[in-house]
Amino acid sequence: MDLWIPSLFGAMPDLSVFQYSIVDNIFSMTVATMGAAALFLFLSRSSVDEEYRPALLISGIVVSIACYHYFMIRHSWQDSYAFSGGAYKGTGTAFNDFYRYADWILTVPLLMVELIAVLRLQKDRATSLLTRLVIAAALMIALGYPGEVISTPDGWLTRVIWGVLSSIPFFYILYVLWVELTKSLDSQPVAARRLIEIARLVLLVTWAVYPIAYAMGGTPQALTAKAGGLVDGTGMVGLQVGYAIADMTAKAGFGILIYFIARAKSTRTSHSADRLSPVSV
Repeated sequence: MDLWIPSLFGAMPDLSVFQYSIVDNIFSMTVATMGAAALFLFLSRSSVDEEYRPALLISGIVVSIACYHYFMIRHSWQDSYAFSGGAYKGTGTAFNDFYRYADWILTVPLLMVELIAVLRLQKDRATSLLTRLVIAAALMIALGYPGEVISTPDGWLTRVIWGVLSSIPFFYILYVLWVELTKSLDSQPVAARRLIEIARLVLLVTWAVYPIAYAMGGTPQALTAKAGGLVDGTGMVGLQVGYAIADMTAKAGFGILIYFIARAKSTRTSHSADRLSPVSV
């Protein structure tokens, strides 16, 4: 018996060679980026102090999960199109973009965990923070998905409503992370403070791409394209490219930043020891 998996695109608009290729290539690039980041993070765990290794392990798991899902997304993309008459046309096989939401429901909470793990906050504070963030992340994804699956122009308003509802926990997460990262600066070693400040900006900038991509995929033209209408598929292309770029930065890029923060905090003790040790003559 075949398993039914929800698809975000039941009908595929015709795409030019450039439009099809840019999406296919960005998916390929995302798979490679996530895979390379996973190898780096797993192999680099021994270069940081033991208390920061769980943060790198979680980061490696995040990008490994994303690597698998983007491999499946690209495979589904290639199955849903065939080159014909100088353009790419839908084959009738639905593009299963649900893999992306399956990825987010696993990786977004883990992103929260890896960040809290590398900050090394007090146990009670870390537990409270993680509970709030994980619940908010689950709500954000759960509320965004019903709007994402809308594939007809007459569902535009419904998509906007779900998008607004999803934005409430989205902005809550950004607010909490910004505040908590700012509060943690005084308790962090000097070498790590600048990196944590950069982490705040990375979170703000990369996460801002998600609602922009969501909006691009929800324009009346994009929804008409989803429904198989004879319109340009630019909105759908923008949605896929935007999400892929945001995922690469928010997962692989942020994971590498977590490594540098862990490395900076790991060297604090050794640097202090070097400064205090007598110089041998």
